[in-house]
Amino acid sequence: MTSYLTRTIVAAGLGLATLAASAAPSLAEEGRIRIAQQFGIVYLLLNVVEDQKLIQKHGKEAGLDIDAEFIRLSGGSAVNDALLSGSVDIGGAGVGPLFTLWDRTKGSQNVKGVASLGNFPYYLVSNNPAVKTIADFTDKDRIAVPAVGVSVQSRILQWASAKLWGNEAFDKLDAISVAVPHPEAAAAIISGGTEITAHFGNPPFQEQELAGNPNAHIVLKSYDVQGGPASSTVLYATEAFRDESPKTYAAFVAALDDAAAFITANPEAAADIYLKVAGGNVDRKLLLDIITNPEVTFKVAPENTLGLGRFLHGVGAIRNEPTALADYFFDDPRVAGGS
Repeated sequence: MTSYLTRTIVAAGLGLATLAASAAPSLAEEGRIRIAQQFGIVYLLLNVVEDQKLIQKHGKEAGLDIDAEFIRLSGGSAVNDALLSGSVDIGGAGVGPLFTLWDRTKGSQNVKGVASLGNFPYYLVSNNPAVKTIADFTDKDRIAVPAVGVSVQSRILQWASAKLWGNEAFDKLDAISVAVPHPEAAAAIISGGTEITAHFGNPPFQEQELAGNPNAHIVLKSYDVQGGPASSTVLYATEAFRDESPKTYAAFVAALDDAAAFITANPEAAADIYLKVAGGNVDRKLLLDIITNPEVTFKVAPENTLGLGRFLHGVGAIRNEPTALADYFFDDPRVAGGS
């Protein structure tokens, strides 16, 4: 076993040199799995998997001892670089970064989705009273996102911009967007007085912002742009890892499915696990409110993801057009019914 299970690397932008220096590319290895996750309760499935040692449980059922390592990064670019450099086997990030990497590696490493982490509404929150819609942002505003132009938050903001100003202006708000990890961005929105006047985040940071600053308000909801409940955060891997570590891969997906069922049936225990594993100063009642929010669903089958891929192809952000879930997700009975 490794001497630690969780390692934190805060990175923005590409960050490939740092990651490559810390871990040289390596081949997939049966019985070992390294999982990159980011910040927020959207990664609760992974927190439960880690705490309950569910990967190891399913590995033993298949006659395999599995060494599982959980690594924390910030931003889809950092996750994608870690996956391509061989630093991790599973990437956890938005569906936007998945489409970017699927498109980039098609015909080579063939990165595809493994599972969803559930459906969560993401809020674009501003503490600037003058900003009521995205049309109200000016050059004086700064919008914090995990990774500019790549993260799912940034991609959804581009989609909203295209709907408002046309496809030719889809990236209009990239110019005033900045890459900031969710915890730091939330602190800036709550405290005020910084250049950051908006944050497109995820739970629990968006809820903390709304509760912590009387000027904080919702400017945009991801579900409104995506056309309903959607899986914005997903897990993905290279084809080599899936093919060369089939038992480890299967144990991981089964563990995720177990975790989804556990959270749905035991929201209070799940909240306690999040506080223990993820840490941070988060109010327990706020966590329970998020976990039991009717708009939140914990499941491994992705939902309503294809629309974003089609948008990205339509504006030229990706070259290959996804036409069905099977194009960008690996075949598995647990995810086959997704969209």
